[in-house]
Amino acid sequence: MTATDLPRWRTTDLYGGLDDPALQAELKAFVEEVNGLGALYDEVNIHERGNVVTVTALERVLDATNAVNSRAAVLRSYLNAFTSTDSRDALAQQLMSSFTTCTLPLGPLRSRLTAWLGGLDMPAIEALSAASPTLEAHAHAIRRAVALAHHQMSPPEEDLAARLRPSGAGGWAKLHGNVSAVLSGTFREETLPVTALRALATDPDDAVRQDAFDAEIAAWRSVDVVMAACLNGVKGEEGTLAARRGFKNPVGPSLLTHGIDAQTLDAMQGAVIRSLPDFQRYFHAKAHALGKARLDWWDLFAPVGRSGTRWTFDAGTRFVQQQFHSYSPGLGDFAARAFREDWVDAGPRDGKRSGAFCMRWAGDQSRVLMNHDPSLDSVSTLAHELGHAYHNIQLAHLPPLERETPMTLAETASIFCETIIQNAALDQSSGDERLYALETQLLGHAQVVVDIHSRFLFERAVYDRRGDRDLSPQEFCDLMTWAQRETYGHAVDTLHPYMWAVKGHYYSLPFYNYPYTFGLLFALGLYAQYRTAREEGEDAARDFQSRYDTLLARTGQATPLELASTFGIDLHAPDFWEGSLDVIRAQIAAYVDLTA
Repeated sequence: MTATDLPRWRTTDLYGGLDDPALQAELKAFVEEVNGLGALYDEVNIHERGNVVTVTALERVLDATNAVNSRAAVLRSYLNAFTSTDSRDALAQQLMSSFTTCTLPLGPLRSRLTAWLGGLDMPAIEALSAASPTLEAHAHAIRRAVALAHHQMSPPEEDLAARLRPSGAGGWAKLHGNVSAVLSGTFREETLPVTALRALATDPDDAVRQDAFDAEIAAWRSVDVVMAACLNGVKGEEGTLAARRGFKNPVGPSLLTHGIDAQTLDAMQGAVIRSLPDFQRYFHAKAHALGKARLDWWDLFAPVGRSGTRWTFDAGTRFVQQQFHSYSPGLGDFAARAFREDWVDAGPRDGKRSGAFCMRWAGDQSRVLMNHDPSLDSVSTLAHELGHAYHNIQLAHLPPLERETPMTLAETASIFCETIIQNAALDQSSGDERLYALETQLLGHAQVVVDIHSRFLFERAVYDRRGDRDLSPQEFCDLMTWAQRETYGHAVDTLHPYMWAVKGHYYSLPFYNYPYTFGLLFALGLYAQYRTAREEGEDAARDFQSRYDTLLARTGQATPLELASTFGIDLHAPDFWEGSLDVIRAQIAAYVDLTA
């Protein structure tokens, strides 16, 4: 298959197209529902702490808020299905902009709800929960609102911040995404999208990889003033709001957003830092396998080992479905359904967003975007995103406020599914094929542990400096290479100074990085328990699978610390994180032996 022949996701199950009158009618109905929600908040007198919270009033407010959020989620996903696959689609961009404007009142309304609930103490929350099944189901959301209320500005300030965001940080993020989507560079006298240049990082020819890297760097340099303005705008707004909301440091808001405490983050980050020399052993071994003294950045994704499997998209879908079924028939049937019902937009093309993501669709459906290339890594990406879709199925019966999952837990199912695929490839291989499978696995782990930690260090350093003034493109580049040197050490020679422009995560949520590390290590810990259960017999395996699905269904109803404890895991204990990293250390040792 060529890229244009690869499957595209189905959108016609919702509307006939962007010009469908039914879509226009739904957008109009959504605006009316938002206005109605605002009227209800006024009627109930939801403004600030001190106003009485009654069972009947709170039930009405939560039901109406869930209804509006449900409608908004479907509309947002439908429009995103077009803007993410063709940034040049003017009508899609126009409709998304109009929809975003329509959603502006929801931010201030949510802030009002948070402030209203902020005066509740634990006895009051328990009393409300005991009086109503609806409020009992929303108890975790209410507790989170109380915690958030301690870091809110006044209602008028929160209202203004929400209404300014689309033209502030949100506008800068949108500009970054649009410029990145159409950015191209010159590779050997041929103009290629920057996504295609980055894809050449997996080419077996060192000269091709280096030329593509040079072309990519030149492309980012050509827009670095725009990108620096975007990052300054985003981080400037985020830092200002964090300080105004009373956080002691820029990491604080992310801990609240991601649902963990500082003790958990410190325990995990300490284990990560202790593992960096082990990952550097992997980098040195890979350099040896490539016949180099040290890696350059363009070697990080270079192939090592050889695969006898042609990882076409069809071959990948068959492998995913087969291995998911080996875990459980339910997971295998889910994958078959996703492929049968065209949930996946698979191929790269001009104007399409780079990378991969999964978004909730309608009912229990999801849609998956990826940019397939014929490699095991791409198959792992497909499994990863389908893991998100499987998680969405477990949450589908719940209203939006009960589904709100922190990023730390949002990566659990995705990395668990990715681990199923990678371990299966490893178990079925030997010789060069085994080396290829190990390389694929360790390449991903290195990104999620080593590179993610460099991104964390970079972002924290940007916040430290951005409060004083705007940073220049060169200053961003210098901070980026400093952070990379801190984590990759001297195992990698040439670094990538423009990764701050490459990664869209910097332009969305603050510290949209360490939750991936959490997700990897938490999922590896869970997967180790699954393998132990499987060795104990079918009953033990089914019991694990049932408890695992329950965990996924409760990610919006309990904290990571509480959910981990149901599997006997203490997230404050360094030993847990070290145990997950020991799994990776064993893979590194096997890789070093195979490349010696």
